[in-house]
Amino acid sequence: MYIHPNFNPIAVSIGPLSIHWYALSYIVGFILFSALGRYRIKKFLSIFNKEQLDDLLTLGILCIILGGRLGYVFFYNAPYFMAHPIDIFKIWQGGMSFHGGFIGSLIAIFIFARKHKFTFAQVADNVAPLIPLGLASGRMGNFINGELWGRITNPDAFWAMGFPQAKAADQQAVQLLNDINIQQAFLQYGMLPRHPSQLYELLLEGIVLFIISWWFSSKSRPTGQIGALSILCYGIFRFLVEFTRQPDSHLGLLSLNMSMGQWLSLPMTIIALIWFIMARNNDHISQPFNSIKENKA
Repeated sequence: MYIHPNFNPIAVSIGPLSIHWYALSYIVGFILFSALGRYRIKKFLSIFNKEQLDDLLTLGILCIILGGRLGYVFFYNAPYFMAHPIDIFKIWQGGMSFHGGFIGSLIAIFIFARKHKFTFAQVADNVAPLIPLGLASGRMGNFINGELWGRITNPDAFWAMGFPQAKAADQQAVQLLNDINIQQAFLQYGMLPRHPSQLYELLLEGIVLFIISWWFSSKSRPTGQIGALSILCYGIFRFLVEFTRQPDSHLGLLSLNMSMGQWLSLPMTIIALIWFIMARNNDHISQPFNSIKENKA
């Protein structure tokens, strides 16, 4: 069984100023978004110019952070934050929801599209390939923090990892388990073997989704299908990984033994599938690319 390195959550300290790895992972994600966007502009694969990309990034940062925080507040721990409203603003203590950030990104796309006279689907198609590596960076931040650890697994499995940060949860869980191998692992390591679900999400929602989105967007597609496919794949990957991810202790598993993450991923997957199918008869995205680029020349 591997043991999580238990990294220091603070990446850099300069006097009273401290930069956490989790905050740094967001910064890296936004830098990757900008770098990939500029690459696609250079390669004639984007309807944006650099100024528009910067405008979208600025708007996206605001909406994603706000949406991610409010999503966590209302989806995952509304009673607590209603009783402690000042804690809503303590983002440095953790607590961001992907699905809330996703809603925020949709709002950013809608506002940007209206402002620059694009359709929502055009912007979504051009944004989709730029996001997954940022998601991968965020999941690496989760792993470094040792948060969002996975469910208990076989101690002999090659992926099994003990998380010192889960000590309290492990002590409570081991009393309910009758598996002698898991109990022996706890006696030996002082922690239980768990899935490193943050790394699963990094691989599937980050790297694999990036490969799919980048490949699919490299050729002319009906408008809307690139964005729809990216959302569809994310929803499927997240739904599957949730089977290995430990549910939030204050929520547990909900109806049908599904986690909150699965219940939030299910509608986005269904809607994305319908959108992908309905977009088959749309004009190909290569047409607006060419006409807009020619007008900018």
